[in-house]
Amino acid sequence: MDLKDKVVLVTGSSRGIGLEVAHAFAKEGAKIVLNARKPIAQEIVAEFAEQTEVIDLSADVTDEVQVKALIEQIFTKFGQLDVVVNNAGIVRDGLLNRMSETDFTEVVKTNLVGTFNVIRQALRPMYKQRSGCFINMASVVGLTGNIGQANYAASKAGVIGLTKSVAKEAALRNLRCNAIAPGMIATQMTEQLSEKRQAEIAKQIPLKRFGNIAEVAQTAIFLAQNDYITGQVITVDGGLTMQ
Repeated sequence: MDLKDKVVLVTGSSRGIGLEVAHAFAKEGAKIVLNARKPIAQEIVAEFAEQTEVIDLSADVTDEVQVKALIEQIFTKFGQLDVVVNNAGIVRDGLLNRMSETDFTEVVKTNLVGTFNVIRQALRPMYKQRSGCFINMASVVGLTGNIGQANYAASKAGVIGLTKSVAKEAALRNLRCNAIAPGMIATQMTEQLSEKRQAEIAKQIPLKRFGNIAEVAQTAIFLAQNDYITGQVITVDGGLTMQ
C-alpha cells in the first residue's frame, strides 16, 4: 500500500504510542484521523495540519453508538478509510486476589471490546472498497501473562484472538488484519518505575534496553505497506519473548 493520501484512523492518539503512530503515517503523506475520548489539544492538531490533512474526532471506543458516528464522519469527510490502528487502551493493574470485577471488566471493555467495536463498524464500508487493513495494538503480556496484570493480559490475549479471526474473515474481501505486541517501551507508564526497577527489567531483555515509541510506529507503517502479511502478531520487544 502506498500511504500517500490514504486515510488513517488511530484511536487513542492523544499521546504516547498512538500519537507517534499518527505522526509516522503523516510523514508518509497519509491523511490522519486523530481520536480520543476527549478533544485532542489544538497545538497537536495544528502540528499535523502543517504537513497533511487532519481531523480530530472524539469518541469513546466502548460506546457502539459513538463509534458508529465516528466511522460515518470519516466517510462523510473523506469518502474512504484505508488503515485503522486500534491503539486505545487502559490499565488497572493489581494482584488478582485484590482486583475488583470493575477493574477487570473496564480493562477488557476498553482494550478488547473497544477494538471489536471499531473493527465491526469499519468493516462494512471497507468491504465495499475491497482494500484496507487493521492494525491492533496487543502486548507481549497477552502472550506471556504477567503478575498484577490479569485483566490487561486477558484483554490483550483477546485482541490477538480477535486479530486472527478478523484476518480470516476480512481476507474474503481483500482486507488484512495484524497485531503489534510491544514489550517494555519507554513511555510515561514505564517512567513511573524506579531506575533500579527499570535496570532489573532491562537485564531480562536480550537487547538490554527498553524500546521506544518510534520503533513501534515503524512496525505499524511496515504492516500497512506490506500487502501480503495478515493474521500475524509482530512482537517489538528486544527479544524478550523469544522462543
